[in-house]
Amino acid sequence: MPRISVLFAAVMLLLVPAAGPVAAQQVVGSYIAYIGEDDLFNSKGVRLDAPWQVLRQDRANYHRFGIRQFGDEGDGFFADAGNRAKMERMLMNGRMDPAAARLILRGGAMVLVTLYGSGARADYIEVTVAR
Repeated sequence: MPRISVLFAAVMLLLVPAAGPVAAQQVVGSYIAYIGEDDLFNSKGVRLDAPWQVLRQDRANYHRFGIRQFGDEGDGFFADAGNRAKMERMLMNGRMDPAAARLILRGGAMVLVTLYGSGARADYIEVTVAR
């Protein structure tokens, strides 16, 4: 499994735009995840219709429910339910290509989520998708 992470990270470096985060912000974490069928539905079985909801459900599945797909990585930040609740705001403050949003909503996509902030605080995320 680590080989996939290294390979995916190398591919993602080629896809990430050159523009970086605001100068005062730094990378405080990142993870790679595969968006599978289980991530497209909330715990009541309702189909999710926003990319941040799918990303949040992926982290809840990983940390709370133990539902993991091949390629999923852990992260310390979203292990906390309160931090998962902040994901919508963090994505609104961050960056995701509209095509990436569509791929997330369809499922079957590998995502690289990079958290920016300072210290242990994350303020926004960037999401990159490789299909």
